Amino acid sequence: MTLTPGDSAAAPAPAYVLRGALLTDGDRTGEAVVAVAGGRIAYAGPAAGYDASQTPDAEELPLPAGTSLLPGLVDLHCHGAAGGGFPAGDEQACREAVQFLHRSGTTSLLASLVTASGDDLVQSLRILRVLASEGLIAGVHAEGPFLSAARCGAQNPRWLRDPDPELLGLMLAAAGGTLRTMTYAPELPGAADLLRMLTDHGVTPSLGHTDADARLTAESLTEVADLIGGAAAGGRFGPHARPTVTHLFNGMPPLHHRSPGPAGACLRLAAAGTVVVELIGDGVHLDPETVRMVFGLAGAANIALVTDSMAATGLPDGDYGLGPSDVVVRDGVATLKSDGALAGSTATLLDVVRTTIAAGVSPVDAVLAATLVPARVLGLDNEIGALRAGMRADILAVDAGFERVAVLRGGRILAAPA
Repeated sequence: MTLTPGDSAAAPAPAYVLRGALLTDGDRTGEAVVAVAGGRIAYAGPAAGYDASQTPDAEELPLPAGTSLLPGLVDLHCHGAAGGGFPAGDEQACREAVQFLHRSGTTSLLASLVTASGDDLVQSLRILRVLASEGLIAGVHAEGPFLSAARCGAQNPRWLRDPDPELLGLMLAAAGGTLRTMTYAPELPGAADLLRMLTDHGVTPSLGHTDADARLTAESLTEVADLIGGAAAGGRFGPHARPTVTHLFNGMPPLHHRSPGPAGACLRLAAAGTVVVELIGDGVHLDPETVRMVFGLAGAANIALVTDSMAATGLPDGDYGLGPSDVVVRDGVATLKSDGALAGSTATLLDVVRTTIAAGVSPVDAVLAATLVPARVLGLDNEIGALRAGMRADILAVDAGFERVAVLRGGRILAAPA
């Protein structure tokens, strides 16, 4: 799959030179240059190795001392921002949410849906398919509806159901190849058939919202890994494709020393390199020590930092919606009005990276988990997720405190979010 930046401007993208520390591919280069021309990276590496004749007409961007240059961030699990929720079925609101996220440094994302009626899911997929065709999003993540009622979290229990091939077929048809991941609970009747149908269509199953025990969790994820391996040989997945785990620890039984549950199995398989686990490192969903522990046990190469952000991201406290459910945001924390369950986050992915670093994770590891790892899940690591010559010029410049300085997407400078 090849991504396009989704910019309607007809003129070629300008040429720029950016200087600062380079954080990409799990490494750091202290004095570096990233040169951009025609929407692509012409050079990324040590400043001493840059030949200005490669980009003779490039404009050098004025960046403050202490700037670090990162790949544009990649979010696998994001329900909206700036008042727009991807599950709501409002195309203009979805576009505004995507624009806000791009400008905030999340230059690639999956638009996540939540459990809803079949008609609503199909309608949302049709809308998001348009955004994907324009290169504005990298595809769609369906968080449900085939989830455990016992661990539904903020998912509306009214619309939960066992795996239904007919409904999944309607969803796949509406998505037109843009459904990239789907969360599932392995203990539900028909889960095995669901996994085969998903992988046959190039959709990555993501275990989550489950009450399964450790044994069933491990068996299911191992089965998914085998299915993906077979489908990758047929060209339906990238070479680094793996099963994922939807927001580890959230939406599953707590880890206990006599009952490790899905969390224990997922940690073991992540450490073995079999799966990629999502972490919502926003300082609310997980204790900072938990985030640091997972990085220490599983390694950054097996972790995807995500936001689980919803429509309130970038906006003040107040009343919002998450699909068919009512949400209240107080002190930046989103909860369901009905029972107080956490209902997504109000963080951007750059916020999550910053909070993860504050938890004691190295900047190199936090950036890797928010860029190259999710890009590999999507099979797009030849285009996004790293700063290398030939790749799309998605660049995030941050200051010493990892606050946004500048964002380029497809080689074009994006204005700061309003």
